[in-house]
Amino acid sequence: MTAARGGIRRPTGRPPLTEERKAEIRLEIARAAVDLFVTQGVAATTGEQIGAAVGVSARTVWRYFPSKESCVRPLFSAGIDLIAECLRRWRPGEPLEEVMDREFAADERLLSVPDRSTVGALVRLTRTEPGLRAIWLQTYDEAEPAFARALAERAGLPADDLRPAIQAAMLNAALRAAVEHHAWHTTDTDTDADTDTGTEPGSATAQARLTATMRSALAAVAEGLA
Repeated sequence: MTAARGGIRRPTGRPPLTEERKAEIRLEIARAAVDLFVTQGVAATTGEQIGAAVGVSARTVWRYFPSKESCVRPLFSAGIDLIAECLRRWRPGEPLEEVMDREFAADERLLSVPDRSTVGALVRLTRTEPGLRAIWLQTYDEAEPAFARALAERAGLPADDLRPAIQAAMLNAALRAAVEHHAWHTTDTDTDADTDTGTEPGSATAQARLTATMRSALAAVAEGLA
């Protein structure tokens, strides 16, 4: 605190972080964590290393996340709100996969997510890393009510109606199955063929394969949702 004219004391120091900046820091930490997990493994990664990668202290990392595994949570949950919005805008008779394609391609919120080959490698780690697996499954548990509310709103039903809850469970399971199927059937060597495309190695191939898998899953589940 310092004294100003007229004896008024005004605070000094850094201004408080905005919620937007806090969200940016969480994503920066998440990106650093996933890169370290993929390249050197979860056990070998420390909070100090994650913090150093983004220029913050380990103490700051733990202020935002309770464990190193939970640092990747913003990446797992990045599309939940967007999918819910797609469901609300989904018009009768319109293929759900086309809605998702259009909205995901246009939404800038997904630009901060690592390329799909990196996300695939992270999902593959959930098979052998219990801590990451718990975060992965918890993300889908949290997504399901959001999808149910969106489907209820679309259909003009009460938020606690059973039908949109069941439909949301179907959609949620299909999305998780599609992402896991893509990850389980895509290896690091499968994504080395794009080095001449001007994109990150493997990113174009991984994106195309994941998109095709997601479209197939959405088309299948839409038959029950419609």
